[in-house]
Amino acid sequence: MADDAENTLLMQLESGPVTIRLRPDLAPGHVERIKALAREGFYDGVVFHRVIPGFMAQGGDPTGRGTGGSDKPNLKAEFSRQPHVRGVCSMARTNDPNSANSQFFICFDDANFLDGQYTVWGEVVDGMEHVDALPKGEPPRAPGKIISMRLASDAA
Repeated sequence: MADDAENTLLMQLESGPVTIRLRPDLAPGHVERIKALAREGFYDGVVFHRVIPGFMAQGGDPTGRGTGGSDKPNLKAEFSRQPHVRGVCSMARTNDPNSANSQFFICFDDANFLDGQYTVWGEVVDGMEHVDALPKGEPPRAPGKIISMRLASDAA
């Protein structure tokens, strides 16, 4: 699946490129949403508003405050047995399991207490050091941002 350009997300951070393998086998609805938003340029310029060392980096809110999302309807949960380990990409949500929209997080470390409660939709396969380099804080004083996010199939 690593050579599947339609399921490979290229995220350019200020510190460098990050390659994410999408997992439609785990969360087809969430993967479709991420693809649609990436194709619209929704994530371009959006910051990581919550970056907690040893836990995760959260972004995907166009307001940059952690309270917003896209204009699309919220998604139905697609929980799986996939563990939340370093490099896993999962959807953020409110207390309502069916409230994921556009916000996501990337795990810095094992976060198994999230397993089965958040939708895993991908995993970083290259460039995790650039995620590690994001400014830390809740919110960071000068948040790191996504310069661009595209599907490999569209970047050619």
